[in-house]
Amino acid sequence: MRKSFAFCFFIFLFFVVSAALIFSQEREKTALQMPEVEPFSINIGKSFAASSSHSKTLSNKTDRNVIVEDFTDALEIIRNNHVGGKKNDCNRLTKTSISAMLRTLDPHSNYFDSTDYEELLTDQQSEYFGIGATIVNFEKAGEIDTYIVSTFPDSTANRAQLKFGDKITAVNGEKVSGKDSGIVRDKVRGRQGSIVRLTIERAETKRIETIEIKRSRVPQPSLPDAYILRPGIGYLDLSNGFNYTTADELSVALKELHAQGMNSLILDLRDNPGGILDQSVKVAEKFLPIGSTIVAQRGRYGIDNRVWNSANKTAENLPLVVLVNENSASASEIVAGALQDHDRALIIGEKTFGKGLVQSIINLPYGSGLTLTTARYFTPSGRSIQRDYEHIDTYDYFNHKVNLTEQDKNKTAAKTASGRKVFGGDGISPDETVKKMNLTAFQIQMLDSLFFFARELVNGGIGGFENYKSQNISNPYGQRVKPTDAPVTDELLAAYTSFIAQDISLKKLLPNLVKERNFIKLRLRYNLIMAYYGSVSANQVLIEEDSQVGKAVESLPSARLLAVAARKNLK
Repeated sequence: MRKSFAFCFFIFLFFVVSAALIFSQEREKTALQMPEVEPFSINIGKSFAASSSHSKTLSNKTDRNVIVEDFTDALEIIRNNHVGGKKNDCNRLTKTSISAMLRTLDPHSNYFDSTDYEELLTDQQSEYFGIGATIVNFEKAGEIDTYIVSTFPDSTANRAQLKFGDKITAVNGEKVSGKDSGIVRDKVRGRQGSIVRLTIERAETKRIETIEIKRSRVPQPSLPDAYILRPGIGYLDLSNGFNYTTADELSVALKELHAQGMNSLILDLRDNPGGILDQSVKVAEKFLPIGSTIVAQRGRYGIDNRVWNSANKTAENLPLVVLVNENSASASEIVAGALQDHDRALIIGEKTFGKGLVQSIINLPYGSGLTLTTARYFTPSGRSIQRDYEHIDTYDYFNHKVNLTEQDKNKTAAKTASGRKVFGGDGISPDETVKKMNLTAFQIQMLDSLFFFARELVNGGIGGFENYKSQNISNPYGQRVKPTDAPVTDELLAAYTSFIAQDISLKKLLPNLVKERNFIKLRLRYNLIMAYYGSVSANQVLIEEDSQVGKAVESLPSARLLAVAARKNLK
């Protein structure tokens, strides 16, 4: 315990001394060279350094000593006197105290212990180390368990013949029933080449098996899918953030879509949380000709001030619609803002998150890390899209509880290249707002039953429907879904109704089945395609019925006119 206390003390001492230097001293021109990002959650940051000049703020050694002594005394008193006694975790106390201090600055500065920091850095890679399976929680008769819904090609999970509907009951001997799938995921992941022992209830036989699987590299692309949605219309799903390979992935996808006859494009940035700034610049650059401003950054010091311009001599000029929502943040807002300000794309969907802050990252001892907001970014028209965080609490900030008044909104007004009025201070407002179709409470209740019915169906558990068994389907992962794939017939719907009626825990759903017929058909087909072809293909089923995507398709003629006007403005 003494060693643990010394560790906590050293971390805090390092943090206080570093903070004193950082806040009080000018930075030198030479800095630690680290990749630049514009993060939403928190990601690996840009260059950061402190010099040895003097300042009045926290520069006095005595001031720092007082802070360190106060913290040390407080920690020791807690350990010796709190009713929790030795149960009080020193690491947790330190993490909470530093995080609370940073929260007084802004919502996006944060401290990460070594475990969280390692996961943070992994999120920026185009890969992770695990077994290559998608897992989800489902509830049956009040019991929540974790199920395999998809495995990736050539993954160790695939080679171990894990299949849709297999239930994970334990990881390395530890029971996981009732645990969130995110917790189970973290237990399954680990060091490359290490072994994880999974106890599985097979969906087909209901037999319990314990299997050992070697953890290996699993690709994690930022562009999960790209295909021709309608004749001539490309659809590109860029929902997994901006990592080190995003721009290269985009180049490959655009080339393939052009080869398939694409003459207009829908770029889907919904739920994209952000990531590496340079990659977002390169994505915007694909559609903006040479010399076009993409984003500007302004910070406390001159080294933080920078403007990114397009260097692309052969930019794409096809009609472009960009889809966004309230979870499109940071780097994805840079792309949307640049394309909107240059009138290069129509923005459709819902207002984005509104994060216009840039974090720097500092490596701390023992593998932990600190992120600190050091700059703001601005769109080409000069807008800061950062939402107010000084006059509301953190909960309201992250849950979009406050919107700008019209008076405040007008203070942030700017104009696009063609003179259209746009606003800052509250995310990127779409050119046309289209609300997503939220599931009703009853529909949410039905999701579990639809999964369990599909689980039985694809494993031969529903009599008379042997042609739906997964082993009767040739299943290349991620294939383009055809209208004839996994048809949901009236007979199949009747079988689902019987399945519901035979389960006491599900009978409550019966009165509303007729009203929800279309929803049942959509979600049942989604589960079947998931079982046959994987998560990428299953998402195509939902995209076909997505109202925001439908509006994007309708808006492409307007986007075509905007693209023509943009070319004139950018000449």
